[in-house]
Amino acid sequence: MASPHAVSPPDAILERLAALHPKRIDLSLERMERLVAALGHPERRLPPVVHVAGTNGKGSTIAFLRAALEAAGQKVHVYTSPHLVRFNERIRLAGRIVSDAELSEALDRVEAANAGAPITFFEITTAAALLLFAEQPADVLLLEVGLGGRLDATNVIPAPLASVITPLSIDHVEFLGGTIAAIATEKAGIIKAGAPVVVGDQPDEALSVIERAAARKRAPLFARGQQWTVHAEAGRLVYADEDGLLDLPLPRLVGPHQIDNAGLA
Repeated sequence: MASPHAVSPPDAILERLAALHPKRIDLSLERMERLVAALGHPERRLPPVVHVAGTNGKGSTIAFLRAALEAAGQKVHVYTSPHLVRFNERIRLAGRIVSDAELSEALDRVEAANAGAPITFFEITTAAALLLFAEQPADVLLLEVGLGGRLDATNVIPAPLASVITPLSIDHVEFLGGTIAAIATEKAGIIKAGAPVVVGDQPDEALSVIERAAARKRAPLFARGQQWTVHAEAGRLVYADEDGLLDLPLPRLVGPHQIDNAGLA
């Protein structure tokens, strides 16, 4: 429902919100948990969520998922970051980019609920996105992790429909650790009890960490090279799992790595 008072342009609100915390990145769930509680827990009212973490290919995997779901007639919410030109690009509501008016109202509401407390820009804007996703109908939400997983603002959600972990490599060592095992531990933090986890091609050390995390949570694991495979053959994409083979067109996104991302989706 539209706010009864005039709202500021979203860029002006975003500028204010960026000043609420001295650090751009400060991984913790405490501030986010406080804010979603003040907002009436929108994270508990979301459509079924596919939660996507990883180092490489998150955006492409979400693009493939969105295309497949929308082709099947599904209404799809999408949350990704960063944006290319405008912040609005991060939030898609049932197939369309969020409008300035919708974004401004949501940002006003989270700013009021936060009451000036320290909170990072990504946390408070993620809260605004969750509010929008909770209040508009859709069949599924594709939710991209910002950084890491375990302590990422998106990880306030309860058990998702599925968790996805794209290929991992060394990145953001100051926040996630300097080894593949440490990074995999952070990414595997999105795995929730009983929720299936689909895993892309991983270094052995990373896969071992993810397998242990899934076992602890009793989360069914579907790992590339074990439960499923994908490859290009004769100008086609061939996907195989226990249910059989799929012979599909090659993805339009360029690069051999897109074969892996399409298979993961």
